[in-house]
Amino acid sequence: MRTKRLTRAAAAILFAVVLVSTGASKRNSSCLGNLMAQAGKWQEYAICDAKEAGAEGDQELADIYGDIVVWQEFVSGDWNIYGADITNPNSPEVFAVATTSDNEEAPAVYENIVVWQEYVETDWDIRAADINDQDNPQKFWVSNYINVNEQAPAISGNTIVWQDGNDSDFDIRGCDITDPCNFVEFIIAFYYYHQRAPAIYRNTVVWQDDTASNEDIFATDIWLRNKPAEFGICDDANDQQFAAVYANTVVWQDMYFGDWDIYAANISDFYNPVEFAVCNNEYSQENPDVSENLIVWQDDRNDDWDIYGYNLTTRQEFQITDNSYDQIEPAVSGNVVVWQDARDGGWRIYFTILDGPEAAECISKIAGDVNGNCQVDWLDFAELADNWLECNLDRPQACWW
Repeated sequence: MRTKRLTRAAAAILFAVVLVSTGASKRNSSCLGNLMAQAGKWQEYAICDAKEAGAEGDQELADIYGDIVVWQEFVSGDWNIYGADITNPNSPEVFAVATTSDNEEAPAVYENIVVWQEYVETDWDIRAADINDQDNPQKFWVSNYINVNEQAPAISGNTIVWQDGNDSDFDIRGCDITDPCNFVEFIIAFYYYHQRAPAIYRNTVVWQDDTASNEDIFATDIWLRNKPAEFGICDDANDQQFAAVYANTVVWQDMYFGDWDIYAANISDFYNPVEFAVCNNEYSQENPDVSENLIVWQDDRNDDWDIYGYNLTTRQEFQITDNSYDQIEPAVSGNVVVWQDARDGGWRIYFTILDGPEAAECISKIAGDVNGNCQVDWLDFAELADNWLECNLDRPQACWW
């Protein structure tokens, strides 16, 4: 018995040395060798069928929080905002959020607040609604400066962020709506060139920035509203766009290899983000989103756009949709994924509820799990070997050797 255990230990050390000596660089391919789940294994639901529910036009750009999905819908010649409660997946309860004669577009949702951009007279403004009463949403203006375009809103908690300015220079601004009688607007990123497409999770705001003549990903901690603590996520010479953030994970699409791939970074240490590839095969992966331990994106490796996912805990990629028509613009909340789908002739909003190993989460941390995948395996030995005898004490003489 002892010999058998010693043999396993020796094999583990040898395997770790091999892994370290052949370690992949930061931007090596990460998804072609992953175990793939069977595509189309989950029930897919249409939120609003055009014939049965009376939808008049395309439905696009869905967002989701919990059981609430919102999207923009083309009705009677302009875009409106609609929502649905999907608590009962087989019978979503659809409701109108904003249906004026103006164009209302690009909705985002957090708990009972929906936010969107609305074109009024000469420019885009930011508007929101409290949907506690879904039959009578209470709408309010967030920011509506004249001749200034406020666009691409995002929301987390009581904070709304957006890109603000005009075609020559967009900046990132935010608004604290905690006090409904006294909204507090503040500057997040105010520089030359464009800062656009913000996303937010609690105190972390991320955006794409073309100050260096290409698009990079930046972020800031807005815990102190008057002193945002900015830091870079990825400033590679190629373009990085459309970032999303959840907890300590930022994801984006990246042009490093000449086509769009999905990359991410762990920002537990703001000033030392740890970047890693999610999927960088030879096809295009675009429009990522992240929630808890799941990343989703649209992928054209099958000659049409499908939705794919990646589990940050198990490090496994999986295909979510395999319909022959296009599925694009995914969003995720928990284990529910929503997207816009062309299978019905126009764009419709569909969703699915992930279960099984693809949606696995870590119950509790295991001693010896060095790489955080909730299991102790050869890769933990490899990482341990790679850092063997390193010491980061600020006084080297304190290191035991």
